[in-house]
Amino acid sequence: MPNITSIVEIIQLMLAPGIMISACGLLLLGMNNKYSLVVNRIRLLNEERRKAIHKTTDDKSFNYQESQRLQSISMQISKLVYRVGLVRNAVLAYTTAVALFVLTSLSIGLGFLFDITKMNSFITILFLLGMVSVLCGVIFAAYETYKGYEIVNFEVKIDE
Repeated sequence: MPNITSIVEIIQLMLAPGIMISACGLLLLGMNNKYSLVVNRIRLLNEERRKAIHKTTDDKSFNYQESQRLQSISMQISKLVYRVGLVRNAVLAYTTAVALFVLTSLSIGLGFLFDITKMNSFITILFLLGMVSVLCGVIFAAYETYKGYEIVNFEVKIDE
């Protein structure tokens, strides 16, 4: 029968992945918000493009400003679709990290329950893979933020 000290130590070991799960949850919340904003922006631009095209089919011609705006909308939509892909990759990386941290925590508990010391390397690898997955998510999120800046910069310059 395990003593109370070893049980407390195991619970403490299981908390580290639990804290990482919570951290990834916060990162996922932010990325889901960003995903919603980018998708909404794509929908608004598509609607603006449809209205402009419908209006010009009635008039049969584009003036210079309308042509420039349609070109700007098309460019922004293509860049926003790329951004949505980056957000998706970040969300997938964070979700994978959560799964790896859950597996890490379960492995710690099972290793203790069945007294399997050979699982220590496996547990460490699971945790490290989870951390690598978090790093990948952060890289995708940072790159997505950079691309967002590019789009805003492009939109401001085109309207000057």
